[in-house]
Amino acid sequence: MLLKILSPFVFGFLEQTTDFILPFDEPTAWLIAAVMVLLIIGSFIGKLLERSSEERFNSAIVRSFNQRIRSWWLMCAILIAGLVIGKTGTVVLFGLIAFWALREFITMTPTRRGDHRALFWVLVVFTPLQFVLVGVHDDHQLFKVILPLLAALFVPTRIALANDEKRYLERSAKILIGILICVYALSFAPALLYLDIKTFVDGSEELWNDNNNKEKGLLFFFVLITQLNDVLQFGWGKLIGRNVIADRINTSRTLEGVIGAAASSALLGALFSWVTPFAFWQAAVIAVVISICGFAGGITMSAIKRDRGVKDFGTLIQGHAGILDRIDSLCFAAPVIYSVIEIFFT
Repeated sequence: MLLKILSPFVFGFLEQTTDFILPFDEPTAWLIAAVMVLLIIGSFIGKLLERSSEERFNSAIVRSFNQRIRSWWLMCAILIAGLVIGKTGTVVLFGLIAFWALREFITMTPTRRGDHRALFWVLVVFTPLQFVLVGVHDDHQLFKVILPLLAALFVPTRIALANDEKRYLERSAKILIGILICVYALSFAPALLYLDIKTFVDGSEELWNDNNNKEKGLLFFFVLITQLNDVLQFGWGKLIGRNVIADRINTSRTLEGVIGAAASSALLGALFSWVTPFAFWQAAVIAVVISICGFAGGITMSAIKRDRGVKDFGTLIQGHAGILDRIDSLCFAAPVIYSVIEIFFT
């Protein structure tokens, strides 16, 4: 009798707390578990390679491999923590990453006293505002237009008011490029969580991510393919790379590496399509687009680093490159993939 009386309250409580107890749908949980297993295997292999003699394996390649594995552990831990918290937590997480990335970008390039107040507005006001607009997810999608307009008009004006004309155009352009890449472009990644994606089942249209946390799997799929593509470009370039695309910018970016990574990413995209709303061939095409955009991000940021004469944008943690070195591909791929999904699947 007591169980019969309490059962409606118990089931009601469980229904309300499902999103917290089970923050992922089942396909996403399986994908995350698979990534964790692969990272454990990769860490074990890295330790074995470190103990091998330098005659058998290039020590620089081994160090790069282990550095990437450690970076993957850090990025996966941060991303999973954000997804567990929920959409708002993920948006806040990406906002903090954007803030740190922009800080690295600005720190690497010299500024003058007249730029400091403009930078204050960019870091303390514009960056949080962009991610607040992503989280609000209004019908007008203001996050797509507000920041470019504010930055393009405000930053040059504020620098001009500082009464410092030296390298004025260069200084303004540098800050605007930093905002565009590190903040505006990256904000499209958490915005994937708010897309109302439609699928067709038995000839009828249905909302794919209707209160079932599937959108978290899509974001994880996007980040996973982007990061795997970076590793694949590096690996294929070392294995079969012959034709360097821009030897004065980055000697490890080869045509064979880009083609091999795009083909491998397409295969992985099709393999992981079950966690997305796409058919296997659609997921493969999207993975190829991610691969091409990731290459564009990597080569562009390499050009900026060569121009400034630095190897990395920073050191987030001992043994790691800067955070911008790890998210450059994400920054370039996010707005393109968001636009492709919005046009063809919403």
